[in-house]
Amino acid sequence: MSDEPQGTPQPGPPARPTRRIDARSLRGLAHPLRMRIFELLSLDGPATATGLAGRLGENTGTVSWHLRQLAEHGFIEEETGRGTRRERWWRRTGVTNELNTADFRDDPDSRGALSIYLHELLQLQFGRVVTYVGEDWDDRWRSAGTIADWRDLRLTPEQLGALNAELMAVIARHTPAASAEPDPDAGPVVVQLQSFPRRARDTG
Repeated sequence: MSDEPQGTPQPGPPARPTRRIDARSLRGLAHPLRMRIFELLSLDGPATATGLAGRLGENTGTVSWHLRQLAEHGFIEEETGRGTRRERWWRRTGVTNELNTADFRDDPDSRGALSIYLHELLQLQFGRVVTYVGEDWDDRWRSAGTIADWRDLRLTPEQLGALNAELMAVIARHTPAASAEPDPDAGPVVVQLQSFPRRARDTG
């Protein structure tokens, strides 16, 4: 599980460095407000505590404190050469954060943080979809987007892993290089993928 698609290496833009989230960094991120701050910095780029506080409806001092916590745990960094001593700009670091839930299976001290992280992550992803559905898009964008699910698959764990790797490889092929000239018709796009086993229910 990562905050960006990962899969089989494919020709295209070089992948970001990857950091595997450990117990300490998980506890540093697993807070509802910190995850919302990190989400905004990831999606919309650098911002100040004042700007983030206005968007989140929070006190600037509170947001500043959580920004420092995120920086301490390596998720964000100050954008040097911009702003003033009183108004600092923050950006996410150029690292893909990868979380493997199996790393915390036998760590009772991290179980609560993992539960908060997963719950908030799903809330953020759900919120993106709700925002998209409620916004006014022209027909080209509305017909290009999709919200779909498939319920008739029966796979082994190995087959599910292979399916995910193939899907992520497709996304990687469509990810432009940072140096690529932007297409004037292109806009920000979010791809969300949830694939998981479901326990069969007794219908008798």
